[in-house]
Amino acid sequence: MNGLDSLFNVILTTDFAFSVLRVTTPILFAALGALISNRAGIINIGMEGIMLVSALTGVIVSSYSQNAWVGLLGAVLAGTLIAGLLAFFTLKFKTHIILGGIAINMFASGGTVFILYLLSGDKGSSTSLPSKVLPSLELPLIKDIPVVGQILSGHHVLTYISIISVFVVYYLLNRTSLGLRIRSVGENSHAAQSVGVSVIKIQYTALLLSGFFAGLGGAYMSMGYLSLFTRDMIAGRGWIAIAAESMGRSTTAGTALTSLLFGAADALSNAFQVLKIPAELIATLPYVATVVGLVIYAVSETRKKNRKISAK
Repeated sequence: MNGLDSLFNVILTTDFAFSVLRVTTPILFAALGALISNRAGIINIGMEGIMLVSALTGVIVSSYSQNAWVGLLGAVLAGTLIAGLLAFFTLKFKTHIILGGIAINMFASGGTVFILYLLSGDKGSSTSLPSKVLPSLELPLIKDIPVVGQILSGHHVLTYISIISVFVVYYLLNRTSLGLRIRSVGENSHAAQSVGVSVIKIQYTALLLSGFFAGLGGAYMSMGYLSLFTRDMIAGRGWIAIAAESMGRSTTAGTALTSLLFGAADALSNAFQVLKIPAELIATLPYVATVVGLVIYAVSETRKKNRKISAK
């Protein structure tokens, strides 16, 4: 009981709520990227690798430029470039999108370690590189509100950008001509092409945007969540983001909510440490939540299809 009491004392605090937003940030960025590409009818399986390359690039560029914002720009450009390579091989040479994404993930895992070793002589982390970290922000007025201020104020600048991005992506997909084309291509590419929409161009654009958002998520990992790059530091967040987008039924609001759910599971895994449960078991909690969520989603979708078949 003492362990459970300690757990509840940790969870029912503003610090826990603050940590949920903190750990949700990279998942949300990547999930929004996955949402855009998926709505265009092309799944970006390479989110994990794109985030990893972006995380390293942000550290390297900020280290050499001694400017965190330049580092962020480098990370975003790297993410967009890798997504562009995936789009080129997939759409130009008709490489299977799943195999292309997996190749990027494998390349990123080994390639980032190799590049890190060349630049720092270390295969584990970038501690020898004097990289910069993006700032955290105190929100005027909100920071003085009891409870709310402790939860919402003082976050990393990219956390606030991730929240704003939810509204930006919603507006993009639902209120712009580009969003209309993305949705039309994803729903029926032949019909879209018949009215003059370039399917290839729209899918290129969607994949580049997915790389842009994944780049922001990767930059946050090495320039906010941590202040350095470590080997394979994305730790499955790219895959979790893809699952969050699927569970969110490819809607902006649903994707944001499921990202928050997985962020809460990640934060909860840290809170469970007070129960003296083995760390290896605790570390599986976010991934268990991912599997459970996908099973629930699959069952729900199957039931809907069965109802439609029965209705016919």
